[in-house]
Amino acid sequence: MWSKEEIIDYLKDNLKESRYIHTMGVVQCAIKLAKLNNIDPKRAEIAALIHDAAKYMDIEKQKKIIKDHGYDIDEVMEESPQLLHGFTASILGKDMMGIEDEELLSSVRYHTTGKKIMTTLEKIIYIADYIEPNRNFPGVEDLRKITFDNLDEGVLQGLSNSIIYVVKNGNMIHPLSLEARNYLISQKNKSIL
Repeated sequence: MWSKEEIIDYLKDNLKESRYIHTMGVVQCAIKLAKLNNIDPKRAEIAALIHDAAKYMDIEKQKKIIKDHGYDIDEVMEESPQLLHGFTASILGKDMMGIEDEELLSSVRYHTTGKKIMTTLEKIIYIADYIEPNRNFPGVEDLRKITFDNLDEGVLQGLSNSIIYVVKNGNMIHPLSLEARNYLISQKNKSIL
């Protein structure tokens, strides 16, 4: 497996400076959330480091990599190819960087959409990407507070905010995001009963 330094060198060579700064913010946030939620911070750090590793890779190249590895590219991803980079980054993590931790790779794969029945690490990478310290949008401070008080509540609010944003912009909502949100609501309702 690549060392942390080798991964960072790859990121510096393949990301714009603003995206690299964002990535380091995600790392910082993911480590804090991991410690708070009894997850190995080193796993969260590696996942956060590679989550956007394919962000600027050519879309057609990403599609080829994804298809060559047996994944289908659904209608929503065809319409919104910016969603592909998580899948591509997880493949790069495994094939190029030698990462074998499947849960870690899954957290990278689904960091843009979420999915039904997310592990704690998957939730951490999803929401750390959203609330890292360099993010600045109305409500981010409230979302940070919610997340650090209760990870599930933060992820649920993040999914809800994202879905509203996508709808307002007239774009397609990925079914995985709806499944993730619905599942968290179902779990929340069961715990209330």
